[in-house]
Amino acid sequence: MRHSGTVAAILILTLLSVSGCAVPFLKNGQGDAASGEPSRVDTGFVVPGPESYDSADTAVLVDRDKENGTVTFLNLELGRNYTLSMDGTTKLYDKYGDGVSIEQIEKGDIVDITFLKSKKHLTTMQLSKNSWTYAEAERYEINAVRGEVSIGPETYKLTSNTIYLSEGRGVELMDLNAADVLSFQGIGNQIWSVRVEKGHGYLRLEGDEKFVGGWIEIGQTIIQRITEDMLLLVPEGSYQVNISNRGGGGIKSVDIARNEEAVLDIGDLEIPEPQTGMVLFSLTPADADLYIDGEIVDASGPVTLEYGLHQMIVRAEGYQSITQYIRVAQESASFAIEMEAVGTDIEEEESSTDPDATESPNPVTNYYKVYIDAPEKVEVYLDGHYVGISPCSFRKEEGAHVIILRKEGYETRSYTIQVDDAEKDMSFSFADLLKYGPDTDASASPKPDTDPSSSPSSSSEPTSSPSPTPEPTPSPSPTPEPTPSPSPTPEPDPSAAAD
Repeated sequence: MRHSGTVAAILILTLLSVSGCAVPFLKNGQGDAASGEPSRVDTGFVVPGPESYDSADTAVLVDRDKENGTVTFLNLELGRNYTLSMDGTTKLYDKYGDGVSIEQIEKGDIVDITFLKSKKHLTTMQLSKNSWTYAEAERYEINAVRGEVSIGPETYKLTSNTIYLSEGRGVELMDLNAADVLSFQGIGNQIWSVRVEKGHGYLRLEGDEKFVGGWIEIGQTIIQRITEDMLLLVPEGSYQVNISNRGGGGIKSVDIARNEEAVLDIGDLEIPEPQTGMVLFSLTPADADLYIDGEIVDASGPVTLEYGLHQMIVRAEGYQSITQYIRVAQESASFAIEMEAVGTDIEEEESSTDPDATESPNPVTNYYKVYIDAPEKVEVYLDGHYVGISPCSFRKEEGAHVIILRKEGYETRSYTIQVDDAEKDMSFSFADLLKYGPDTDASASPKPDTDPSSSPSSSSEPTSSPSPTPEPTPSPSPTPEPTPSPSPTPEPDPSAAAD
């Protein structure tokens, strides 16, 4: 019993000693004296989870590599690309916060993203709530000189960072054609991506010798006079092609694929003995000039025309000119044409742009020229008509024109150029054509170089020309509906895209 009492006394003294040593520690504020529990020090370290992120951005999806599990974005403010990894923990949403798959988010889409900058890992990606979209627009006007796009009543700005995509690969602004069906995406009054939904190909006629001077109709929109060695730019799709000349011809079918050339053999079409019809024209005003197929005719009496398609132009001072196509298919027909009067100011403006009204410095041609300097030794076509083998030139006419470059064994290319009204020659140089074959780089897009000058450029080396960077101006734009965000989004961190 005495031994047990001794042990108990030793234990009591030990506990009192330990308690006494702990008091100063509690008094220093490093613990809770009442509860006896030690305090926790916040070090700021948080274990990353599947939904963790430290950066956010609004960007354009430039590329997605499903095999390697990566996605590449273009930062809108810095204009720089950066790549992030993604896996099964990455959450994808549409504009309304509903889950989607990566296949439902396309290249060129504007997205709001969150990610871990330290690990370069994508946490969430959502179609941007603040962006607008004009999908599959067919009626628009692109002014490359001013860097503007008109869609309906609205005008939007292109930027130096606007991306252009066709079949998933990057292209240049000059690669686009007015016949293309495009989707536009942007924020505010600026366009950030343009995607070609329906592009264009090319049509060449074969066996067309007896139809030169006649007409070709492709679908409901393209009507053009047939010239030697012509190469037409045609929207991709399937068409009925009507060939006519001097009452003969016929209809053929053709399929046009994007960026490919189709050859239509019309050598089997026949031109019978020409049939003619008598056509009466009633013109208002009566003293208007009537042109049929480019030749002035007397409209005071019946006009004899061969069966088939003809171009009719009516002009009169003080009235708006009329250009139409008429078809003669019977022995007699009549047409009534009533012209619309125009104001004096418009008439003066039209007369001032007449190329013959300005003095030309070239005493041989009496007009200014547009020179195609490079690439060399390729076929050059202007608005579908053969010009020659480069380097070559053609008469300068203000406005938008389509240049087609072709060489056997190489990929045919087309560019939409803007010809100004300056009283001097212009010079254009384009990159070399890509050779067909397994080594062709599908992602490469030749970049043209334009050099307006008073004389043709002697250099054939193509260089890139930067896109215009106009100052943004206020313009109304579609207002997206407010949608819930799938996760909290911190303030955008543009610097996160710099790495």
